Amino acid sequence: MPIHHTGDKNAADQAAVDMMRKVLNEIQMDGIVVIGEGEKDEAPMLYCGEQIGDGSPPRVDIAVDPLDGTTLTAQGRSGAIAVIALAERGCMYNPGPCYYMEKLAVGPDVDPRRISLDFTVAHNLEAIANCLGKPVG
Repeated sequence: MPIHHTGDKNAADQAAVDMMRKVLNEIQMDGIVVIGEGEKDEAPMLYCGEQIGDGSPPRVDIAVDPLDGTTLTAQGRSGAIAVIALAERGCMYNPGPCYYMEKLAVGPDVDPRRISLDFTVAHNLEAIANCLGKPVG
């Protein structure tokens, strides 16, 4: 059932969670969600402490956001992303029971030392553009 253009952001989020869980559970790994999207009793979200993968090595920590931009997706607009990050078990920061975390991600062509959540948006955009050899805007 298509969920874009329906205005139902919960259905969009549910579809993203279901597909991400399905795909991650097919991967050869013993994963634990350390940064997730809901608590265990609010299943079916990918919750902190949930085991993901087929249970075989490597042992990894996982951070997920199945759909950042649920409203955008439900309205049929662009700009939504899905996020998955993996690290060797015990290496990923585990924020505990916090509810929101500011994030900043860039591609491999951007020097991560040139950007920061402490910098202004304008500074970060200029730094990213410089790394990519492109103008802002």
